[in-house]
Amino acid sequence: MAGVSVHDDPSMTALVEAVREFLESEVVSQADGGLRFHARVAANVLGMVERELALGTAQAVARDADLARLGVGSEAELAAAIRAGRLDGRLDEVVAAVRRSVAAKLAVAHPGYDAG
Repeated sequence: MAGVSVHDDPSMTALVEAVREFLESEVVSQADGGLRFHARVAANVLGMVERELALGTAQAVARDADLARLGVGSEAELAAAIRAGRLDGRLDEVVAAVRRSVAAKLAVAHPGYDAG
């Protein structure tokens, strides 16, 4: 059955969450200076991993559909098509696809960025 892990609990998501919470609650609160900074950075990275685990598959499906509608197979091909002017007549579609791509990346890397 697709989507079912061959590994027992705890899941990858649960493991990443546990380490992130440990860093946030124990290390950051007791550390100072450089160690505190690096613990916060590590916790933020783990938060990104959590969000990518949760959102990544659906985001990839949506991105692939956008690229297919535009007749390209990757973001690099999309960039090349834009540079070459092959999509000039489809500007609204291109802008919408690029905005969705950027929004998906921000949802993982910097959630809430678009709230302001």
